[in-house]
Amino acid sequence: MNEKKIVEAFIRGFSKPLILWLICHKPMHGYNLIKEFKQITGKRLKPAVIYPFLHKLEEKGYIVGTWMIRGKRKIKSYEVTQKGRTLLISVKSHFKLPIKNIILGLLSSEGMK
Repeated sequence: MNEKKIVEAFIRGFSKPLILWLICHKPMHGYNLIKEFKQITGKRLKPAVIYPFLHKLEEKGYIVGTWMIRGKRKIKSYEVTQKGRTLLISVKSHFKLPIKNIILGLLSSEGMK
């Protein structure tokens, strides 16, 4: 496995919690999420990844979607529910010590020897 694929796999692992985190900050539709994800990670989130995940979150009650008309297009905007906020808190709790220190070490130059 080359370096590019390893980096992509690492980012893919964080994509789903990041999607929920983004929706917690403000209601968003799929295209907004793709743009925000790219801005944060530098990687493009594929529609084949995001839309099935959004549908699953909605089906389980973690987010709620509302159809809106924008110009001539019909788009679905997603907003987090209280159940979704609770899920995100649970996910965040898994990023406590020592995993948090490992991630911070990965992000800093001090983690390199």
